[in-house]
Amino acid sequence: MNMQKDLFEDKSKSWDMNAKRVQNAKGIADLIVKNIYLSKTMEIMDFGAGTGLLSYFVSPFVQKIVAVDNSPSMLEAFEKKSSEFASQTEIIQKDLSTQTLDRKFDGIISSMTLHHIEDIKALFQKFYDMLDTNGFIAIADLDSEDGSFHSDNTGVYHYGFKRDALEQIAKEIGFKNIHFELANHISKPQQDFSVFLMTGVK
Repeated sequence: MNMQKDLFEDKSKSWDMNAKRVQNAKGIADLIVKNIYLSKTMEIMDFGAGTGLLSYFVSPFVQKIVAVDNSPSMLEAFEKKSSEFASQTEIIQKDLSTQTLDRKFDGIISSMTLHHIEDIKALFQKFYDMLDTNGFIAIADLDSEDGSFHSDNTGVYHYGFKRDALEQIAKEIGFKNIHFELANHISKPQQDFSVFLMTGVK
């Protein structure tokens, strides 16, 4: 039995009420739709799907979104509003940093989850193995920051990322056509933080 603490248990109920969070998810989704050919035949995975903010904005363009997250409370919130999605949905509670998922997808999307994963190379390898040929990744996260983005850095393994270092890891795994683009700025009292979208294909 998995007794791991759900770090997002207290946050799941109010997660979607944060206007900046919604705006960030919409900005990322808009960029994914602009940069990647999506079709209503596609089944994609949302890694670290949370309450489904990113999935919601991408759902009109695909057939099915499989929400994968290790937080039961976040997925419960996702499930409650899944009827509002413009695609089919499926929920899988799994921690891909320690577990594997024997499924194939046309693409994998993710927003603001990567910095919670310790071993990026191992995760990218799992992504690669789960993608069909020519499948895509579209991963959004913070550019390098000083550690002040989160008020509590419990469960945070990376203070954002250097784009070239992330690109190198993805290339080593076998991803091609890797591209970075600015997706959004998140303004906080202490400073502004930039969010990138990284795309690539198998």
